[in-house]
Amino acid sequence: MIKVLIVDDSRVAQEFLAHILASDPAVQIAGVANNGEEALEMVREKRPDVITMDIHMPGMDGFEVTRAIMECLPTPIVMVSASASAAEVASSFRVLEAGALALILRPPGIGHPGYEAAAWELLQTVKLMSEIKVVRRIRPTARAGKAAPAAQGAAEIQIIAIGASTGGPPALLKILSALPQDLAVPVLIVQHIAAGFTAGFVEWLGGASRFPVHIAAHGERPLPGHAYVAPDGLHMGVGSGPRILLSDQAPENGLRPSVNYLFHSVAQVLGPRAVGVLLTGMGRDGAEELKAMKDKGAVTIAQDADSSVVHGMPGEAIKLGAAKYILPPEGIAAMLAGLVGKADGRNK
Repeated sequence: MIKVLIVDDSRVAQEFLAHILASDPAVQIAGVANNGEEALEMVREKRPDVITMDIHMPGMDGFEVTRAIMECLPTPIVMVSASASAAEVASSFRVLEAGALALILRPPGIGHPGYEAAAWELLQTVKLMSEIKVVRRIRPTARAGKAAPAAQGAAEIQIIAIGASTGGPPALLKILSALPQDLAVPVLIVQHIAAGFTAGFVEWLGGASRFPVHIAAHGERPLPGHAYVAPDGLHMGVGSGPRILLSDQAPENGLRPSVNYLFHSVAQVLGPRAVGVLLTGMGRDGAEELKAMKDKGAVTIAQDADSSVVHGMPGEAIKLGAAKYILPPEGIAAMLAGLVGKADGRNK
């Protein structure tokens, strides 16, 4: 049985989430907390396998209680957001920074046309996240980072392609925050995220990193020093130019957008003039096509196990021999900056 603790200050929301979760015979409601203080007590007492977390609560809010849980009794946490408004999403992504694993919209009411699909997605997310072994999150202190190795024999890079899933937003934030704002090339990103949150994710990532971030548009020419995120429900690739190409072709690895699709197109169009980066995430999306990028002469990087929330995707790439370099986010940023340089003084 998967023991779930529901944390929400709304009685109606508590009962609704309990109704959905208890409909699965593999799930047991371990308890219901009305606020952050109660949640901390119940985590110690009940030792749940996974927690569903509200963001706005009296006293300790979702951010504060998530940070406290991850510091003392680390437990997989799924943020259940009441809406995908910009303010709600910005708050929710702060909780991901604190250690929550996933963000999902609360399903609409029973009888709504989208209820069944949304309830199924909530259940699957809770069950998948319960399998992840999380570790203690110590509040960050200043520490010296390990220098990234120098990349040898790299051609002049035209695009950086990044794929990420579970745990990806904080890793992406660390990377983009450490890159020069006048980076000489564009960055293309496929981040697996629940439908409806992409616009808020882009706004949060751009604001938090001070790096211009956009939802990708079909046919546009990506600009140096800007990042482009694949939109909901569409693959993102590149064509000659290079230009961004969006597609509604069938999902790959059960996903659309998929990292595989991005890496495959980058390998075919740019070959050695690209960098592929595969970050933390469940499954194997992107692993085989990172190998294709490497075989075409691209610089390929996988996130290391110690810094990954889930080492599934980068771990699979490493098993395939797809990654030339294995680094934490800080090392990835240092390598990218060294490979590409600034627009007004580009490394040759």
